[in-house]
Amino acid sequence: MPKTTKKTENKKMEEQLYDLADLFKVFGDSTRIRILYALMQGSLCVGDLASELEMNQSAVSHQLKILKQNKLVKSTRAGKAICYELADGHVKSILEIGQEHIGEL
Repeated sequence: MPKTTKKTENKKMEEQLYDLADLFKVFGDSTRIRILYALMQGSLCVGDLASELEMNQSAVSHQLKILKQNKLVKSTRAGKAICYELADGHVKSILEIGQEHIGEL
């Protein structure tokens, strides 16, 4: 088994920090946050999300694509419709911790 060097460990840490920064960039858009909060209540199809958020379906779909690419939501097909839900409990936890933090300010 190859020995891990300090330089290799630092490079891995650097990559993880860049990935973390990219993840937080996704949370930097209020529309995506609104979508995530709506999905905290349960699975919704694009049309339902668009109606709830008073947005057009194209705009919601665009944001969902970004959220899915970043593994924050997952989708399932229900007939012709595609429904979305939070990818896992971590997403909900991130939102709740963020909300708790701004409540302390």
